Amino acid sequence: KADTFYQIYPRSFKDSNGDGIGDLRGIIEKLPYLRELGVQGFWMSPIFKSPMADFGYDISDYYDIQPEYGTMADFDALVAEAKQLGLKVILDFVPNHSSDENEWFKKSENREAGFEDFYVWHPGKPNPADPSKPLPPNNWVSFFRGSAWQWSDKRKEFYLHQFSVKQPDLNYRNPRVVDQMKDVMRFWLKRGVDGYRIDAVPTLFEIEPDASGNYLDEPLSGNTNDPNDPGYTIHIYTQDRNETLDMVYQWRAVLDEFQKDNGGDARVMMTESYSRIDIVMKYYGNGTVLGSHIPFNFRFITDLGKDSSAMDIDNTIKYWMSNMPTGQVANWVMGNHDQHRVASRFGENKIDLLNMVLMSLPGVAITYNGEEIGMTDVWISYNDTVDPAACNAGPDKYQYTTRDPERTPFQWDDSKDAGFSTANHTWLPMSPSYREVNVKVQQEVDGNSHLKVYKRLGYLRRNLAWMKGTLKTAVSGDVLVIFRELKGYDSMVTLANNGGGQQTVDISKMGYLPLEKFGVYRAVSVNSIHQEGEPVAVGRIVLDPFESVVISAKSNYFYYEVLNSRPNDGK
Repeated sequence: KADTFYQIYPRSFKDSNGDGIGDLRGIIEKLPYLRELGVQGFWMSPIFKSPMADFGYDISDYYDIQPEYGTMADFDALVAEAKQLGLKVILDFVPNHSSDENEWFKKSENREAGFEDFYVWHPGKPNPADPSKPLPPNNWVSFFRGSAWQWSDKRKEFYLHQFSVKQPDLNYRNPRVVDQMKDVMRFWLKRGVDGYRIDAVPTLFEIEPDASGNYLDEPLSGNTNDPNDPGYTIHIYTQDRNETLDMVYQWRAVLDEFQKDNGGDARVMMTESYSRIDIVMKYYGNGTVLGSHIPFNFRFITDLGKDSSAMDIDNTIKYWMSNMPTGQVANWVMGNHDQHRVASRFGENKIDLLNMVLMSLPGVAITYNGEEIGMTDVWISYNDTVDPAACNAGPDKYQYTTRDPERTPFQWDDSKDAGFSTANHTWLPMSPSYREVNVKVQQEVDGNSHLKVYKRLGYLRRNLAWMKGTLKTAVSGDVLVIFRELKGYDSMVTLANNGGGQQTVDISKMGYLPLEKFGVYRAVSVNSIHQEGEPVAVGRIVLDPFESVVISAKSNYFYYEVLNSRPNDGK
């Protein structure tokens, strides 16, 4: 309930064999680093067999490992080593679509018995101009631009693909598909994985065709006149259908059943959805059945940026907490492989500030690899671009959609290719800043560093006030204040100066419990003049621009109890 998870993008994490591509053996080599960070587990972007049209999110075999990343023996070794270190292993499960090179799709395209309706097929609309070339069934648009329907010469029908043409959508109205994907989940659970991060959940179901077998057009958004732009339509018939929630609940039942039969900790379900808050909250469950343990909270990504104030951050925290069903666990996601780096979105002067906010909040914290050292986006030319969404956008628009800048290789040290690989050419270019921004430099520096701050926060996350304490947030000028309080333990207070001017804050009576006069700095940002262990007067804390600190202080219980034991005389 207070764990920290680390997202690994395997292709960019560590290359063990010199081919310029990260792999499982590279991850095994670096597992001790994860342990040092203080995380309790990690989730890996897809490692299954794939032609890599969308870098693993197009799976050709759900029961095997992508050869570039290693073998099944390598995977088993990874799980064993992770368990030895006490780290949970979470796989990225991609249920919405497979690769068009998957045997299931080939059989469906050939109309083989049992696979005819494994995917979403449609004969299309008549084409008056050329009856031999039917038109797409409707105006649905792919997230990767263009029609969401692709013609198959072999089957003489269109198949639905909400993402790349190489990623046909599976048909979840077919019970055989549902059973097949549950079998995939059980297969990897038996090999020792601790749960799943489930990709692209909102697109699992589409509206059913009408009595004539046709699919309705989606309404136009009015935001663009480009019919190939995914923002051209409002996706009311292809996203967030009610059946999707039931599918999530069924998957939770698979995980719980496996735990019941095999023992051990709960098998974790994380779900990816950028949907409206009321929809995301339903992923937790419906009051009768359970759903996702961790429906990803992307509000720090979607609602905040460089110009956000301390009040904006405070409102974002309160928005999630006030909407979350009673008894559920909050979670906080600052970044991932689909979003620009935190340091690039908010500014490099806020790296520690945001990590402190992330780690101070109740529930699960999720960090994308590289955010702990402050990696930034890397500019990549169109010629070097490999993200299919960006390639489809063309050289004039690719920078608006490309995800490559946040996926560049991890920066381990200041040697060639940042210690990521010995290859002459890596799958994406290295950051030009890797000699200054890397793990080795930040570990060995005499003073403070982003990495040292993150490790300190990872250690503090095991403090009972942070694990089990109440949450209260407040804003004083440009400073966000986060109180975590648990009776019988020191209060933990995070102060984050989100502004460009010096701020002075009195926190002595801001929390639920009044504080004694002096506290201690427990963590300080790299731009702070203070040191861990240094005393501080809680009535007058001075913060430099963009400085952030964590302070522990004893609560004045005697004052609190006397105050609350007075008779209520109505005054």
